[in-house]
Amino acid sequence: MGTTRNISLYCLLVLCSLVLFGCGNGDETETKVDENKPISEVKAEAEKMSTDELRTIALKYKESILAKSENLDEITGNLMGALGKGDQSNKLNELKAELEEINKLIAALNERFEVYYQKLKEKGGDVSGLEK
Repeated sequence: MGTTRNISLYCLLVLCSLVLFGCGNGDETETKVDENKPISEVKAEAEKMSTDELRTIALKYKESILAKSENLDEITGNLMGALGKGDQSNKLNELKAELEEINKLIAALNERFEVYYQKLKEKGGDVSGLEK
């Protein structure tokens, strides 16, 4: 009876571990959002992808764009607050530089998103939820 109980506990422990940590999907080459990847590379990858893969990566880019847009809104609010308080030019210049950097990042992400989005549309994939 003790052995059966130990085996049951061990199986429960393994099951809980799988639930908590997941067992993965076996895809170790998961595509990541990269605003620095050359557009030619992005286009070449998109050509080889299935509609499911295109949709997945397009969603990742859209999520990243939305997250950066929230940062943009926050920095814009800080900039407006600093302008209203008459803060020193150093603080204003820092905020402007951050604003420009995030704008460049969003533009780069958007350019890459469009490649995947257009290829998905071209292949007749599901573009719902990807519209801007």
